[in-house]
Amino acid sequence: QLQASGGGLVQAGGSLRLSCTASRRTASNNGMAWFRQAPGKEREFVAGIAWNGGGTGYADSVKGRFTISREYASSTMNLQMNSLKPEDTALYYCAVARKSFYSTRQAEYASWGQGTQVTVSS
Repeated sequence: QLQASGGGLVQAGGSLRLSCTASRRTASNNGMAWFRQAPGKEREFVAGIAWNGGGTGYADSVKGRFTISREYASSTMNLQMNSLKPEDTALYYCAVARKSFYSTRQAEYASWGQGTQVTVSS
């Protein structure tokens, strides 16, 4: 089971920090990632991280603004979001991968959180 938190309403240019906690049994040896879904759009990959925190990846739209992190074999993952834009407005989901590395493909994820809303006003 995954629990995501940290969403909210922020002005453009502001920052938010999302957190996701999974049960240690299901996440400590698995890749994890954040996806998001804006109204009327498909869910998309945002950022991912390997089980040991050693490998990360980002969508082009968030590179240089978002930072994903987790401690070695930890079941808690964070997403620091800076310089937020109105187009970042979405429901953000955390997910645990089936393998030790992350993937940009949703089918590679076995567990999903309930989502946390991020709204960026212009």
